Amino acid sequence: MEIVLKGKRVLVTGGADGIGRVMTETFIDAGAKVHICDVVPAAIDETMQALAVTATMCDVSDISQVDALFTDVKKHLGGLDVLVNNAGIAGPTGKVEDIAAQDWERCIAVDLNGMFFCTRLGVPMLKEAGGGSIINLSSVAGRLGFPFRTPYAAAKWGVVGFTKSLSMEVGSDNIRVNAIQPGVVEGDRINRVIDAKAHAMGISFEGQKKISLGPVSMQTMVSAQDVANMALFLASDAGKHVTGQAISVCAGVEMLG
Repeated sequence: MEIVLKGKRVLVTGGADGIGRVMTETFIDAGAKVHICDVVPAAIDETMQALAVTATMCDVSDISQVDALFTDVKKHLGGLDVLVNNAGIAGPTGKVEDIAAQDWERCIAVDLNGMFFCTRLGVPMLKEAGGGSIINLSSVAGRLGFPFRTPYAAAKWGVVGFTKSLSMEVGSDNIRVNAIQPGVVEGDRINRVIDAKAHAMGISFEGQKKISLGPVSMQTMVSAQDVANMALFLASDAGKHVTGQAISVCAGVEMLG
């Protein structure tokens, strides 16, 4: 089945790097007109040179910057059919009693508050368009316990509650709202994590990788493209009756540690 989004107007937050960049590429390949935001100037510049996108520098935790972002969206896209709330940070790692209050607040501000700030401005545009799709990036940490990563897990569980509640609120406006919960996503970031753990344990990289994938049913990582493919499905007519769902793209992660 070929999925197309010809002429659809899409905003991808955090769209210049990582999963967001791959989603941006995937939506463009499907025929969509895409606007992105990000906080890294070099990543924005490179993405704009490589892809047919417009872009805004924006920290989604700053409501005034989000206001400016949506002014740009209206200017460049003329409306909105798909909102992808992808922007997020990893937050601190540590025992709850050792996590600084400002680090907790920053994680919640970006990963949850920012999603609200974007959605409150995106929903009126989607209503004006006659409906559309909102795709929120959660995580398997939004359905499993994640020791020593309590701020991140709390935010990602919050995303699921926000998604389900919003889907009920805007369903009659023909707006679908879903969350994607990626698992262990391959790439430089997870490789650095595995390498650091391998050194700490005095074992090989491959040995630590095998341990890390032990709680994964398929014994494999997923790719950013796997996540982007799910986002494309949810944004398209192929997913026109899918809403209120938190969908894991994780190869069967059953435990985080």
